[in-house]
Amino acid sequence: MPRLVFTPQLRRFTSTPELASGAVTLRALLDEAFELNPMLRGYVLDDQGHLRPNVVVFVDGRRSTERMRLDEERLAPDSTVHVLQALSGG
Repeated sequence: MPRLVFTPQLRRFTSTPELASGAVTLRALLDEAFELNPMLRGYVLDDQGHLRPNVVVFVDGRRSTERMRLDEERLAPDSTVHVLQALSGG
């Protein structure tokens, strides 16, 4: 089952559930996490349902280039998805 992991930066603001799911797309996996904590959606997605500019997703160690629909990013049964905030500054 695909596994979803949020990095600690988001935990400072809201609960970030780690979950294993039968989801086959990134969108479906994220939606399951949002069902567990609806507040999380606003930290990850903008008002149009796209990834926020400061959020990066890695699927099986590869940065996802899908930022809008998210249902085009297919997951394997053993996929691991990491969601993190991209940090900048000096």
